[in-house]
Amino acid sequence: MQNQEDTISAQNNDQQKTASLSDSKVEAHSSKVSTAEFSRNVMFLDREMSQIAFNWRVLAQAEDKTIPLLERLRYLCIVGSNLDEFFEVRVASLLAQNTVDGELVQHPAFQATLKRISKECHELAQRQYELLNQEILPQLSKKGIHLLRHSERNEAQRAWVKEYFDREVRPLLTPIGLDPAHPFPQVVNKSLNFIVSLAGKDAFGRGTGIAIVKAPRVLPRIIRLPDELSDGGTSFCLLSSVIHSHIADLFNGRDVINYSQFRVTRDSDLWVDEEEVKNLRQALQGELQTRQFGAAVRLEVAKNCPEDLSRFLLEQFSLDSDRLYPVDGPVNMVRLGELVDHIKQPSLRFPPFSAKAIVKYAHADIFTLLRKQDILLHHPFQPFQTVIDFIRSASQDPSVVAIKQTIYRTGMNSDLMESLITAARLGKEVTVIVELMARFDEEANINWADKLQRAGAQVVYGVVGLKTHAKLALVIRREEGGLLRHYAHMGTGNYHPSTTRFYTDFGLLTAHPGIAAEVNEVFIHLTGLTKPKKLDYLWLAPFALQPQIIKAIRNEARIAREGRPARIIAKMNALLDESVIRALYAASADGVKIDLIIRGACALRPGVPGLSENIRVRSIIGRFLEHSRIYYFRNDLAHDVHMASADWMNRNLFRRIEVAFPVLEKSLKKRVITEGLDPYLKDNVNAWTLDSDGQYERKKARLKQPRFCAQQYLMQQLGSLSAPEEE
Repeated sequence: MQNQEDTISAQNNDQQKTASLSDSKVEAHSSKVSTAEFSRNVMFLDREMSQIAFNWRVLAQAEDKTIPLLERLRYLCIVGSNLDEFFEVRVASLLAQNTVDGELVQHPAFQATLKRISKECHELAQRQYELLNQEILPQLSKKGIHLLRHSERNEAQRAWVKEYFDREVRPLLTPIGLDPAHPFPQVVNKSLNFIVSLAGKDAFGRGTGIAIVKAPRVLPRIIRLPDELSDGGTSFCLLSSVIHSHIADLFNGRDVINYSQFRVTRDSDLWVDEEEVKNLRQALQGELQTRQFGAAVRLEVAKNCPEDLSRFLLEQFSLDSDRLYPVDGPVNMVRLGELVDHIKQPSLRFPPFSAKAIVKYAHADIFTLLRKQDILLHHPFQPFQTVIDFIRSASQDPSVVAIKQTIYRTGMNSDLMESLITAARLGKEVTVIVELMARFDEEANINWADKLQRAGAQVVYGVVGLKTHAKLALVIRREEGGLLRHYAHMGTGNYHPSTTRFYTDFGLLTAHPGIAAEVNEVFIHLTGLTKPKKLDYLWLAPFALQPQIIKAIRNEARIAREGRPARIIAKMNALLDESVIRALYAASADGVKIDLIIRGACALRPGVPGLSENIRVRSIIGRFLEHSRIYYFRNDLAHDVHMASADWMNRNLFRRIEVAFPVLEKSLKKRVITEGLDPYLKDNVNAWTLDSDGQYERKKARLKQPRFCAQQYLMQQLGSLSAPEEE
């Protein structure tokens, strides 16, 4: 086993060396530009600043007065969630890389990066709470939806809140007065807590001046008051407000001088020594228990928190003042999402949308259909239920002898996973590659791995050191004449029932003998740790995906140099891999017209004379999260289309198992282009264009030009969009 792992590691290292060497080839490849002429700062945009810029674009949705109020609030919560993960992962990683013996290095470039991050994130947080307090909550109040602070509650409401506190909250609180026997407690990542400054003596005659109160996670953060106390509307209060109002009740005989809510964000990356670990699942379970107490990276406090209490907390968490975030409202903006779930007024939400069932597939045998033609699915505009039915049919079909599937994210409840369990119990050969290191889904994946194993499935945890991110499913049937036939599903998104309703993704179901057989080869490679065979259809990372992408880019450059039209369109979440970016620069210099639809971080700098004047970059932020990855190359009217779950990032190309798959049928290829690319290049409602300075500008319809929203168009063309209900 170790020798096989060493072989794969060596192959991966060789592949990265090849990519490094390709950089110089890219420079020499173009006759019109040498990337050596440009400094690195000119060539590449800053990753962290680009990621923060993405969150400004999401925040713009919350500012958009044409969007229903509850959806605007939801966008505020999304920004909060994104910032949490940005600090937990990106900022934590930067700090860890630049810490020596517990001390941050004082390298000027690194310190400048931290300063830029701090400035942008403070401004972003400030604008979040301005929108919440000055626009969204007041407008909700006009609609009869009230989020009441203590000062806004009338006498009857205060009496109810006091009774609720005594009955539901106080019994679960454990105030901790700090003294040598009660040191500062462990504070869980992103949990709600309070710091309290006390006067007078405690019960033992001592002058302990600081106490900590943790808010139990079992309590709801949004509490609805009885309708009879709401004057015809609907009233809520925050758990933090309830505790604030009655915190003095916890310290009988003491005077509460000051207090503040606070929340600390911690490093949430899991780390296991993959060379030493004998059982990855057991090691990961141990790490999950300590994740909540990683190194602190951000401290949020109430805006009116006294300076001495803020300073005390910063010292406890070993943070400098740049990482203190005073906020004018709840320290956890994300939890306001519970308010959205409580309110049922249809006019305050997006119009209901439902994916149309694909009628011609509804009552037919899916395997018979796949022998005739491939099935292309575009989620959420078309139902993910077709994929679930594919696996469910396989689990119950007596002719099916084996099912193989990768699982990256699937959620706590999954009909698809239950079907795999059923198949295993019915005696079919079920192999599931579960990625245990899927960030923030580790616990759910461990639970499913345990259930699958108990049902008799063969569970594999992928390749140590490489995340299995490819989205693949394979069904093997014994058919007429005793021959085995392969059926495959490949997708750009996760096998997750929730995200398939809110993320745009493509999936391809096929019985193409070559493609399906190669999907099986990928499974054999992953379970047996064997050297993969040469694949004619699939581009497999970490071995061939990046070279194949660069080869396709260079082919367009060659076509352009020979005087024929050349075109590249690519859509993905992020573009950060420097070798791919250099290849795009070289192709641009040769005259290739390049359009990039990059939702999030983009390190490529478009529109620089002599470097990237033929490259345009846009980002789409709308009702659904744009998640599909599509690579289109015109290739002398061959119109090559590949799709994948891989962004053009170093981690996807070299540190993950990824598979890019081709769309071969002309009609389906045309659908990918006309549904997944063309509408997004026409969008002048949700589109943002990136300039050469790294700034994004919202695309607006020109004079007399009709407004065009890609997602709205696709909902109307492929789904069923209802008008808002009357109240």
